[in-house]
Amino acid sequence: MAELRYDIRYRPSYSMLVVDLEPGEQITAEAGSMTYVTPNVEAHTRSRKGIWGSLKLSILGRQSFFVNDYVTTDGKGQAAFVSAPLGDIAVLKIEPNRGYVIQKASYIASTPGVDLDTEWQGFTKGLFGQGLFMIKTSGRGDLFINTFGAIDRHNLEQGEELIVDNFHLVAFNDTCDYKVTKFGGLKETILGGEGLVTRIRGPGEVLIQTKNLREFVEWLWSLIEPRVRARAR
Repeated sequence: MAELRYDIRYRPSYSMLVVDLEPGEQITAEAGSMTYVTPNVEAHTRSRKGIWGSLKLSILGRQSFFVNDYVTTDGKGQAAFVSAPLGDIAVLKIEPNRGYVIQKASYIASTPGVDLDTEWQGFTKGLFGQGLFMIKTSGRGDLFINTFGAIDRHNLEQGEELIVDNFHLVAFNDTCDYKVTKFGGLKETILGGEGLVTRIRGPGEVLIQTKNLREFVEWLWSLIEPRVRARAR
């Protein structure tokens, strides 16, 4: 398989993924993520994994039911993609026996050979709730994900642990062990503002986003709420 040629521009706040496609080369992207393509690039819309697999990813993983396959029809072409929030884009190398578990909304695009599935084991380990539902990726190829804010990478050695706030957790290797738990005691969970956290044990890589989308929404609402209340009177 030829190496995909791509460029991530305007990092780290307004990142855009630009892919240079060779004749017949293909990349799959989340529905609605495209910014532009050259005229010789065609988009073919399909369900992700058949009806049931797509429904599972759509309902549980909060991904779109459909994705678009972009392929050149004549010569070399180019396609560009962005994510919804302000932030960075990272590329993860997916290999057999070394995939990633990624945040539900972080997927942007991937090369053929990368498979997405809901991480069912997450239910038994609490990997749900508080806006956290993860998707497991496997196979072989390049996976492109977005973050809200910049990307903070940590490489954990065997047995090394990291405790991550759920709203900052973006991805980690499926070689890691993990468990969702409360942060501290009842007082810390309720009054400390942290809520649930994920305890991750290596070996493997952990990706963290530097900004918290929940806090951003709450800050934004604090500016909008007075105007909404004033108009409602």
